[in-house]
Amino acid sequence: MTEPPRPPGDGYPTSSGDAYPPPPGPGYPPPPPYGPPSGGYHPGLPPLSAEDRTWVLVAHLGGAAGAFLGGGCAGWVAPLISLLARGEQSATVRAESVKALNFQVLWSIIAVIGYATFCFGVGAVIAGIAWLFATIAGVLAGIKAANNESFRYPVSGRFLR
Repeated sequence: MTEPPRPPGDGYPTSSGDAYPPPPGPGYPPPPPYGPPSGGYHPGLPPLSAEDRTWVLVAHLGGAAGAFLGGGCAGWVAPLISLLARGEQSATVRAESVKALNFQVLWSIIAVIGYATFCFGVGAVIAGIAWLFATIAGVLAGIKAANNESFRYPVSGRFLR
């Protein structure tokens, strides 16, 4: 039995010389190699003099102490003293004092609102949270400052720049 002739172009090779197309190439080219590594570790703050480090610690830890002893309302005093005493001579002391002052002013306002609404019951919770948060964040900022690292307060206002 013989096979009936097939029409040209039906996908099968015929004896007339038509063949399958060549197989596709090897695929995509390999990706380029990775570049050189980046610059590495970048420290947070420039090296501070002993006096500047002291004033940065006064701003952060003094703010925490003021918030703790003042019931959340007096944390702004130490950063303000640090800013006024050494902020003109050192840009780092100024920057760190302004960060601490902005944070402590915001949480002092929240604590005052909590004390003002104390008779409603919710004020005790607000004042307690403000007292605790201002104290803990100030201590964490002081620890970072002691290690010559910058600290970004989690919730802070922008009263001073």
